[in-house]
Amino acid sequence: MYIILVYDVNVKRVAKVLKVARRYLTWVQNSVLEGEVTEAKFRALQLELERIVDRNEDSLLFYVLGSQKYAKRQLIGVQKGGEEWIY
Repeated sequence: MYIILVYDVNVKRVAKVLKVARRYLTWVQNSVLEGEVTEAKFRALQLELERIVDRNEDSLLFYVLGSQKYAKRQLIGVQKGGEEWIY
């Protein structure tokens, strides 16, 4: 499955969330990561992030796509991270 993670967390937790998420996904822009993962790795990522975030203050948004084959991204402006699959 192809996952896009968008997060909005308190500044105290940003570095921790990014560190965990980068073990599973590729950083593409501030607060955005994406990548192909198995269901087991997706669940592991969710569990690790749930231990870090404060559900009353933070937000994690996962877009779950069947495959990267059906995803298309268009960039306007500065490239900030991994763009290897967009061409």
